[in-house]
Amino acid sequence: MAVSSGFTGAKLENLLLLCNGSLSPSSSSSRASLSLPSQIGLPRRRSLAQRGVSVGAGFNRVVRCDVAASDVVSESPKIDTSNISALEQLKTSAADRYTKERSSIVVIGLSVHTTPVEMREKLAIPEAEWPRAIGELCSLNHIEEAAVLSTCNRMEIYVVALSQHRGVKEVTEWMSKTSGIPVSELCQHQFLLYNGDATQHLFEVSAGLDSLVLGEGQILAQVKQVVKVGQGVFGFGRNISGLFKHAITVGKRVRTETNIASGAVSVSSAAVELALMKIPESSHTTARMVVIGAGKMGKLVIKHLVAKGCTKMVVVNRSEEKVAAIREEMTGVDVIYKPLTEMLKCAGEADVIFTSTASETPLFLKEHVETLPPVSSEVGGMRLFVDISVPRNVGSCVADVSTARVYNVDDLKEVVAANKEDRLRKAMEAQSIIAEESKQFEAWRDSLETVPTIKKLRAYAERIRVAELEKCLSKMGDDIPKKTRRVVDDLSRGIVNKLLHGPMQHLRCDENDGRTLSETLENMHALNRMFSLETEISLLEQKIRAKVEQIQK
Repeated sequence: MAVSSGFTGAKLENLLLLCNGSLSPSSSSSRASLSLPSQIGLPRRRSLAQRGVSVGAGFNRVVRCDVAASDVVSESPKIDTSNISALEQLKTSAADRYTKERSSIVVIGLSVHTTPVEMREKLAIPEAEWPRAIGELCSLNHIEEAAVLSTCNRMEIYVVALSQHRGVKEVTEWMSKTSGIPVSELCQHQFLLYNGDATQHLFEVSAGLDSLVLGEGQILAQVKQVVKVGQGVFGFGRNISGLFKHAITVGKRVRTETNIASGAVSVSSAAVELALMKIPESSHTTARMVVIGAGKMGKLVIKHLVAKGCTKMVVVNRSEEKVAAIREEMTGVDVIYKPLTEMLKCAGEADVIFTSTASETPLFLKEHVETLPPVSSEVGGMRLFVDISVPRNVGSCVADVSTARVYNVDDLKEVVAANKEDRLRKAMEAQSIIAEESKQFEAWRDSLETVPTIKKLRAYAERIRVAELEKCLSKMGDDIPKKTRRVVDDLSRGIVNKLLHGPMQHLRCDENDGRTLSETLENMHALNRMFSLETEISLLEQKIRAKVEQIQK
């Protein structure tokens, strides 16, 4: 099948450059790690069980980051481009793998389990920048769709890649460019998951199984926000959108059916617990508390302080509006508002300072803290900074001040290490739900393979209908009334629709069992052969055409 005449000259060169040598690993095993030359291998990803959370051999996934700037792949045979079409060249080159395998869902991630906060904060992407990031990722040669999940505990990029290897390489280089972190350093910490493993991972994330605090609810809200921000953004396509929407369903179902959230603490409550662990018990209700930032995290810190018996605190924020709302909600608690301009003064009068703002630069540095007055020996003689922001609000240099102690989100592991047996039992219940939902999502994604066939079959039938209609009308003469034309047109449409109804029903897979899906795919291949629809090649042509147009813009 030939490509339209638009694929000539520079476009042809770009198309072949895009595709040749883009062999992807076999799609038969989503757990297989890449094996091309690399700068460094990633250690085995810590399973949920190793973190005291989950069970099952399926979670000990071997994943490697095999990305190098100097990657070399086998060259495809030289092709004489003088008298054959671009698509024919693809079919005779290594790139024809695209016509045999569907695109892969890949997650390239760095989380609190694999990466220190010093690196995560450099990679963090503010929510307002997610659409820009999606656009940049989808402009890469081998990336069709993308989404960004950036929180205080993780930075994960989900993509649909034409080629697993090339896609991972391009995304990793993009992450390096945007963060300033060398590729080799990224590869020491990032994990890669493909297809079924990537799906399962996001479902675990949404359910709270991959969180530092098992079952915490904020991550589900953050997954929902990915969908909200992605709506209407070019590149947040059908596969990625469907994946995240299904993850939201999984997160809700796990929390409803497993009791996993009962007694579960959030990052904010863990921060409060950590602070109280570090000061004498006698001063828990008398220590002077300052909370910097009145957003969601800050509000939760205040709520947990109140639950621990704290009845007076200072809240530093840009505006008083959010603090006033908190004050109205916290009856019987003295919540004092102070503007950011008085932040250092408030810190000097505090024993414990919680920070939870969206600032991309530190609010406290060594020179700020070392000039603050000392705290009372009744609270241990040390001023505590509990920083739950990413990027961090408290510079690492503050730890050098002898009268201060600094804790960040990575230090919360000390708090959540308890009750492992209870967490393990709840996680086991959740995993059965995730396995069921993962199967349903894969069935839905497999069923998408029939969509191009449905479109092609309809287009094929419509071409025949229109051609036969024109023959009929021409034989009836030029003076046919409009009503008669409309009636004949409606008649032809009705006949075609009734004839197509049966085949269309057999191309739609609304069930979730493997037998029905298998039959649906068999029907698709049979129709492709019977009507010479060449759906796979046509789908490839559409993908390549879209990529070439992107490159030339």
